[in-house]
Amino acid sequence: MIQKGDIMSVIKSSNVVWHNTEITKEKRNYLNKQRSAIIWFTGLSGSGKSTVANALEHRLHQLNARTYILDGDNVRHGLNNDLGFGDEDRKENIRRIGEVSTLFIDAGVMVLTSFISPFQEDRDSVRKTVNETEFVEIYIKCPLEVCEQRDVKGLYAKARKGEIKHFTGIDSAYEEPENPEIEIDTSKLTIDESVDRIIKYLEDHSYIEVNRRKRLSKALFGLLPQTESV
Repeated sequence: MIQKGDIMSVIKSSNVVWHNTEITKEKRNYLNKQRSAIIWFTGLSGSGKSTVANALEHRLHQLNARTYILDGDNVRHGLNNDLGFGDEDRKENIRRIGEVSTLFIDAGVMVLTSFISPFQEDRDSVRKTVNETEFVEIYIKCPLEVCEQRDVKGLYAKARKGEIKHFTGIDSAYEEPENPEIEIDTSKLTIDESVDRIIKYLEDHSYIEVNRRKRLSKALFGLLPQTESV
């Protein structure tokens, strides 16, 4: 017997057709003078994900990069306000964020996502929705005891008392990234040092060009060797 959910699945899959547009992701990237990508911050609550992501966006903004931050708490005020914190809802939370992030990539924007995203499978599923170079996983590593000492929101204290259930690191698991592009230990590095490391990675891998203005100025004043015309 076909259930209502099965009928809806058939309708959705048979009547929806992808519509191609004239302006492509490549054209938007060219206009923005950058490579769009998902900069995915993952780590325990209190590890410093949002702090580093905000500092990184500030630095990128100074470099004229087009960016947007998707923050775990902020998104749950709107798009994901119907989700709880059980395993299945956490998976759906990340799935939705992944879909939204791919739209930002198509728009030629570098999207910085700051989510605990505790499960390797869910992070990998987002990675698979985009091209290989469009997902940069940053593991904000920090010992649990340091995160608890910070406890800016008082969440760990509530979790220890049993007032919050399914809290990552206490009564819900966190699976450390297996092969993140960048690993940053915020118990050892300052915010500026953390951002410096990320900026260097982005420049080394041609997502941004930090010295573009400097090179342009030198070229205008004839300080760089000019190519011979034929």
